[in-house]
Amino acid sequence: MITIAVAQPRCTPYDVAANVAAHAEAVRAAGARVVVFPELSLTGYHFDAPVVPFDLVEPLMAACAETGSVAFAGAPVAGPHIGVLEVSGAGVRVAYRKVWLGGGEPARFRPGPAPAVVEVDGVRLGLAVCKDTGVPRHAADTVALGVDVYVAGMLEHAWQADVLDERARRVAVEHDVWVAMASFAGSTGEGYDSAAGRSGVWDPSGGRIVSAGTGVDAVVRAVIPGRATDGGV
Repeated sequence: MITIAVAQPRCTPYDVAANVAAHAEAVRAAGARVVVFPELSLTGYHFDAPVVPFDLVEPLMAACAETGSVAFAGAPVAGPHIGVLEVSGAGVRVAYRKVWLGGGEPARFRPGPAPAVVEVDGVRLGLAVCKDTGVPRHAADTVALGVDVYVAGMLEHAWQADVLDERARRVAVEHDVWVAMASFAGSTGEGYDSAAGRSGVWDPSGGRIVSAGTGVDAVVRAVIPGRATDGGV
């Protein structure tokens, strides 16, 4: 089994150093093997935010090294793409690039090439970013790669909070997988004055196991059982 946390840290617009520090605090507080963060969490949701240099992420690497955690943080990456950085004590890499762009994103960003899966302690995590979760083909293509948990960084308006639950339940039930969504809380750019928060983890029956509510800096975690064939619960 594996412990997964979903976090909705405070975000300072464009200030990668401050946001990395907030992510590091969340990782230390989470007590989890995997910590998932929202879409573009290291810069805020700003289409003109520059690509995040990996050297600025070193304090988050240090926090992951201390805790034995793997963090999945949102950031603009070369392309440019809306990316997911996999951060651990061993380093930083681009683990995924958002495939399905929404709203004004295509004016700045390019769609990613394909779904992606990351394995941590034998548990396979399929990665997604926001609109990806609303496109049934994305979940189908990702799960086809062999997935135990569908992991997404999200951003929704407060008045769209139900979107998270609807999408998570659909993916969980249709594909018999766990779902972990880290959703932006507070305010950010491009008109998101009040983001939904409500990060959570859902089991394969579609039941929400934990919810972070709407507060900034909230972190919640859940234990994901291993596959029966691997000796899990």
